[in-house]
Amino acid sequence: MTLCSWQRITLRDMDKFFASFANATARAAGSPVAFLICVALVVGWAAAGPFFHFSENWQLTINTGTTIVTFLMVFLIQNTQNRDGAALQTKLDELIRSSNAGDEFMGIEKLTDKELAELHEKCEAAAKRSHAALDRTRNERARRGHKGAPQEATPTESKA
Repeated sequence: MTLCSWQRITLRDMDKFFASFANATARAAGSPVAFLICVALVVGWAAAGPFFHFSENWQLTINTGTTIVTFLMVFLIQNTQNRDGAALQTKLDELIRSSNAGDEFMGIEKLTDKELAELHEKCEAAAKRSHAALDRTRNERARRGHKGAPQEATPTESKA
């Protein structure tokens, strides 16, 4: 086994471990139990204030603790969000690829803001055309008296 292959195995294992750790930590941190523990810690810290005469060290304790936890959680949550986003994009790309949807939508997360806006406008125009066609169909069905078609309001009904 060469040094390069050993490093690849180690990096792959470390990546898997970190992903697993980040998922587990994010799940645990988002639980009601974790919230209650944090509330209990804050209440305990506040109750200890008079004992420590509300000193700077007493204040520094909570400030330091929350800063450290926040700093570390930012990286764990970002990692989890990145993986979830990539997984979601991959699933959407596969649905687009395997359906009749336009292939131009695959990988749109990599487009510029201007390109996304243009594609969004194109989709809105297509949606308006679809809604107009549906409205025409409903109106035609109502005109012909089909079951389930919305009935046109008579002049007396529209005043009610």
